[in-house]
Amino acid sequence: MKKDLQLNADRFVGFADVYDNARPKCPEKVKEIILNYLGSAPSHVVDLGCGTGLSTTIWSEVSNRVIGIEPSIDMREIAIEKSTLLENVVFMSAFSDNTGLDDSYADIITCSQSFHWMNPETTLNEVSRILKRGGIFAVYDCDWPAVCNWKAELEYHKLFDKVKEIESLHPEIKDSFIRWDKEKHLSNIKNSEKFRYVREIVFSNSEICNAQRFIELALSQGGLQAIIKANIDEITPFLSSFKERINEIFGDTEFKIDFCYRMRIGIK
Repeated sequence: MKKDLQLNADRFVGFADVYDNARPKCPEKVKEIILNYLGSAPSHVVDLGCGTGLSTTIWSEVSNRVIGIEPSIDMREIAIEKSTLLENVVFMSAFSDNTGLDDSYADIITCSQSFHWMNPETTLNEVSRILKRGGIFAVYDCDWPAVCNWKAELEYHKLFDKVKEIESLHPEIKDSFIRWDKEKHLSNIKNSEKFRYVREIVFSNSEICNAQRFIELALSQGGLQAIIKANIDEITPFLSSFKERINEIFGDTEFKIDFCYRMRIGIK
C-alpha cells in the first residue's frame, strides 16, 4: 500500500509553486471552531498532508509545537522555506498512517484538502493512536470551483469535465493515483468508532482574487497537472479556451471569491 500511496505524493510534484500561490489559506474559522471544541490551548498540533504549509502555520501562535506531515518533496520544501522564522513549526516526510509520533501526542490533528488522498482505515487508526483523549480530529475541504461569477464557474466545469474524460480514457493517467470519496469522509470517521462525537460543519471564507489567480486555481489541481505532465495534447485547446474566457470575464479587475468549506469533526 505504501508504494500505491507514493503515487499520490508524486502526483503533486512539479507545480508546488502554483499550488502555494493560488490555493486558499486556512480560514480563521477552522481554528476558531476547533479551539472552541477543545476548550483550551493545544500543546501539539499535527497537520496531515500539509502540502506547502497553508494549513499548518496558522497554529503557530496558539500551540507550543506544530508538525506538518507531507510525503511530497516539492510541497514540503516550500513549506520549510516559508516557515524558517517559526521556531515551533517543523515539517516531516511521512505518510498519514505511519507518522512515527508517540502515542497520545497531539491535541489537534487536521487534514486540509488531503484526506481523500489517504487510506481512511489505516489513517484513522494512526490518528486514534497519536491523538489524546478529548483531542480533535478535523478534516476540511473546499468545493470547486469557488463562488464568484457563474460564467467563470461554467468555464471551470467545462475544463474539468474534459479532465475527467481524459482520465477515464488514458490508463497512464487513470492508474496514476488512488483517491477516496470525499462524500464518505463523515461516515468513515463515524464508522471507525474511535470518536465519541462526530459531526459536519459548513461555512465559507472570502479572499481576493483576479483572473490570473482563478486560472492558477485550476492549474493547482492534480488531475489537470497529471495530463499536462503526460504531454496529452488533447487538453491544450480546452485549457487555452479556459484561460482566454477567464481573462475576458474578469479583465484586470480584482473581486471577492468565496471558498465554501465542509469540515468533519471527530472528538476522541
